[in-house]
Amino acid sequence: MFENMEYSQLQLLWWTICSIVGALFVFMTFVQGGQTLLFTETRNELEKSLIINSLGRKWELTFTTLVLFGGALFASFPLFYATSFGGAYWVWMLILFCFIIQAVSYEYRKKPDNLLGAGTYEKFLLINGSISLLLIGTAVATFYSGSGFSLNEYNQVTWHHPLRGVEAAFNFFNLSLGAFLVFLARCLGAMYLVNNIDYPHLTDRLRKAALRNLLYSLPFLLFFLGSLVSMDGFAVDPVGKIVTMESGKYLHNLLAVPRLLFALIIGLLLVIWGVYLTSRKTSDKGIWFSGLGTVLVGLVVFMLPALNNTAFYPSYVDLQSSLTIYNASSSRYTLTVMSYVALMIPLVLAYISYVWWAMDAQKLTAEEVTGDEAEEMY
Repeated sequence: MFENMEYSQLQLLWWTICSIVGALFVFMTFVQGGQTLLFTETRNELEKSLIINSLGRKWELTFTTLVLFGGALFASFPLFYATSFGGAYWVWMLILFCFIIQAVSYEYRKKPDNLLGAGTYEKFLLINGSISLLLIGTAVATFYSGSGFSLNEYNQVTWHHPLRGVEAAFNFFNLSLGAFLVFLARCLGAMYLVNNIDYPHLTDRLRKAALRNLLYSLPFLLFFLGSLVSMDGFAVDPVGKIVTMESGKYLHNLLAVPRLLFALIIGLLLVIWGVYLTSRKTSDKGIWFSGLGTVLVGLVVFMLPALNNTAFYPSYVDLQSSLTIYNASSSRYTLTVMSYVALMIPLVLAYISYVWWAMDAQKLTAEEVTGDEAEEMY
């Protein structure tokens, strides 16, 4: 089956798979967003415990999805992985550190006589929920704005800035996507907690927080999209493979691939609809509408810079060092074998869905949290 596909089709297939995993990760950041709500929407220790216990059932899925995303890129597009993770390593080390302290926080926050105290671990969760998403969004935005690297004839990377990727955060276009991701995650986190917690004093505030954070995210989204459709892009000549700058390249990509434009519009409408349902107190199912919308928007963000003869990881230092899905991928044989392995993905997703349903079959209550905490003390 897969061995009969063109090499270029396999490359596109695997970029699509990686983009889907990346989009699912964006949805899963509701965990990070929920963590930041500890400092704005809770009024006592019980409400903090409700949020942490609820998110504690899902935080590993977010980290696992991020690792899966990195692993899929490593296997299918090794030159991109080597260039980004080998050149911009400071930004990726900071992101990794943010996830390490998240894991430590969930493990030790309520341990008796812990060294740092619960408040410190809660601040670690805030760092994970804000700084990590800001940096991830900034890194993804460089798919459009470019990065400061060059490759030699042996594909060895030279990074032309001492901050090793962190410099991308000083570009407001990049930063706008990161800030949008932070507020979107807070919005998703509020909706997930409304769906998962049975405690009206808290969920009433979370419903308002969902709408408020959506409104906070809009200026950053509008700036990002406005800049995106008007900026120059990194076009690749399909014959000579020469990279040049093209005015309005990403707008051209949207018009050339109408299904992406359709997915973007539908995704944004679904996010808004989910928030509307939640904020109007008519439903606690808003997270599923907004979650699907988030996946669609995330898919567009990852797919758009790779289609229609575009460099998905461009270099503004040396245009010809820019990476495309065709010059950065694994061999045909590797992609073919991986495609057969990927046939197991639906089974894995089905298992995750069943476990998710089993864990969330009943809402978390104050009595359950109080009992759990009492058990941890002995």
